[in-house]
Amino acid sequence: QVQLVESGGGSVQSGGSLRLSCAASGDIYRTVHKAWFRQAPGKEREGVAVIDNLGRAKYADSVKGRFTISQDNAKNTLYLQMNSLKPEDPAMYYCAADPYYYGLGSAFQYWGQGTQVAISS
Repeated sequence: QVQLVESGGGSVQSGGSLRLSCAASGDIYRTVHKAWFRQAPGKEREGVAVIDNLGRAKYADSVKGRFTISQDNAKNTLYLQMNSLKPEDPAMYYCAADPYYYGLGSAFQYWGQGTQVAISS
């Protein structure tokens, strides 16, 4: 089994930055591919960014140039650096992991509980 725990969410002004973290534990070998998703109230869950074990990353068009996904394999931790936050970015952000799937769809086997990101006026 794999456990994923997100942290780092909070409220930030529009244009500001946040860094989310996701700590993995358990069967780490099953977390080859890792991703961040978000879901705002009334909207479908959206894949934000994905990274593989070689560090190759893909991003949703809505966050390209503003968000950066990264990982520290020694710490079994995934990060999402979010810059230039916009009013459309607030959502619950989830990390996900899978031993095989690499993409921005929801086919990941393991999911965290989420961390909330809000924009303050």
